[in-house]
Amino acid sequence: MTTTRKQYSPKFKARVAVGAIRGEKTMNQLVGHFRVHPVQIAHWRKTALEQIEGLFVDGRKKKALDAGADQEALYAQIGRLKVELDWLKNKLAYSTDERRLLVDPALEEISIRRQWQLLDISRSGFYYVPAGESEENLLLMRRIDEQYTKAPFFGSRKMVACLLQQGYPVNRKRVSRLMELMGIQAVYPKPRLSQPDEGHRIYPYLLRGVKIERVNQVWSTDITYIRMAQGFVYLVAGRGALWAGHPGTGSAGSC
Repeated sequence: MTTTRKQYSPKFKARVAVGAIRGEKTMNQLVGHFRVHPVQIAHWRKTALEQIEGLFVDGRKKKALDAGADQEALYAQIGRLKVELDWLKNKLAYSTDERRLLVDPALEEISIRRQWQLLDISRSGFYYVPAGESEENLLLMRRIDEQYTKAPFFGSRKMVACLLQQGYPVNRKRVSRLMELMGIQAVYPKPRLSQPDEGHRIYPYLLRGVKIERVNQVWSTDITYIRMAQGFVYLVAGRGALWAGHPGTGSAGSC
């Protein structure tokens, strides 16, 4: 028949050893209170007394060594934080796409992973390459741009109807997304347009009361763009005239 030896936790052994060292109770009282053999209590008491001196002496040395190591680690951390702060300065005001361009893989002082953390960019977000629009969507954007040039007051509903007449199977959701991507919207009178923003500066009309009498007395400028095979080019023109403006021509807005 085998018996299992009872195991005691370090916390329990410490309590028994402290009770034996204090001497407030006799050995028999300690045995009755803790239910441990007196030989075991004496062994734990002896072990505790042998380790107390070394605990205090080595503790002072260890504390001094730890203080020096902690001080060096603190200086190193302050140096790293200063480098990171100098690098991060004036960069958090950018958008996510702009912050992605600020990551410098060649920077040795700050790892690229730490740069992601400082700029609040995920790893997948840094390596993500957005997919471009399909050929079909590019064609639709070209047709939308042409129709918008003819009738800038066309909204998504009229634009969908016009594209359907031309044989393009589109819905309003798709057209609205493409128009938003192109940065165009229907031109129409909107409410409360005559009320200026708070703090908005009102500039005077410099030609008010001015009599136009000679050539080049007043110059007018305009900007437009010309569609090319691979994009657009912008054209800015200015000219002197006898009038500040001229009557325009309307459009019926047909497809």
